[in-house]
Amino acid sequence: MSGIRWRTPLVVLAACASLVFSSSAAADVVEPGIGSGCPSVNGNWAGPGPFAVTKQVSLTGHTIFRPAQLGSLGCAKHPVILWGNGTFATPSFYADLLWHWASHGFIVAAANTTQAGSGDAMLRGLDYLTRENSAAGSVFHGKVDTGMVGATGHSQGGGGAINAGEDPRVDVTIPIEPGPFGTIDLLRGPMFILGGENDTTVNPDLLVIPRYEDADHIVAIYGELAGASHLTPMGDGGGFRGPMTAWFRFFLMGDEQGRDDFFGPGCGNCVSPIWSDFRRNTKAQAYPGH
Repeated sequence: MSGIRWRTPLVVLAACASLVFSSSAAADVVEPGIGSGCPSVNGNWAGPGPFAVTKQVSLTGHTIFRPAQLGSLGCAKHPVILWGNGTFATPSFYADLLWHWASHGFIVAAANTTQAGSGDAMLRGLDYLTRENSAAGSVFHGKVDTGMVGATGHSQGGGGAINAGEDPRVDVTIPIEPGPFGTIDLLRGPMFILGGENDTTVNPDLLVIPRYEDADHIVAIYGELAGASHLTPMGDGGGFRGPMTAWFRFFLMGDEQGRDDFFGPGCGNCVSPIWSDFRRNTKAQAYPGH
């Protein structure tokens, strides 16, 4: 465990796309999405995916990053990632990260707002894709997996992801260095909440860890990236990019190669030197690895 700084006892992670509650189990049972058919990347989460990518601007005020040819490479339908920007930022500040997720087969709806904290603009991206999925003649027609949806964002947008996660259509969240928006006890699905060791804007001890600790009603994990500042998530996501991609691929695509990154006694992230602090809560501890 060298290189990892523990502020409290180790607890466990988890996440998933749909929740199944067992009447006989002591903890909630969380299941990932069924395999989507999207091609494997053999665990190379930080590397580019197999899809060529394009982007477009919707009439609802979103920049959409998506595979250029939807429904290809065995990926009949594509899961959705909703994105919220930091205060006064736009999707262009995070374009390489959003492009990266699209290359892995996700449709990313990034709200074109500099004030994403309410989560409302993020959810309007899902409304748009849901309508387009049903619209004959749309490039999205029949190609959007509206049953597999994640919400994520940075800073104020991280708080927006928590707010968006109250919506029953959103399955999992990744709040990145989240600002003081969103009510954790209303969050419905699994959460991977991220902090930066050297973040002086959103102090992990004051604004991130307490929210992780309040999430005892859901499976949750806290990851604090060693050496990261508040600007690290911009651009291509830095060291956050790979673990976030693994989380979304496992829970929204059913990519089983991501399971042991987070679950079971062999949890790879638990001992990875990229983290200055890594915690998994008790609901996640009940989730099996391979």
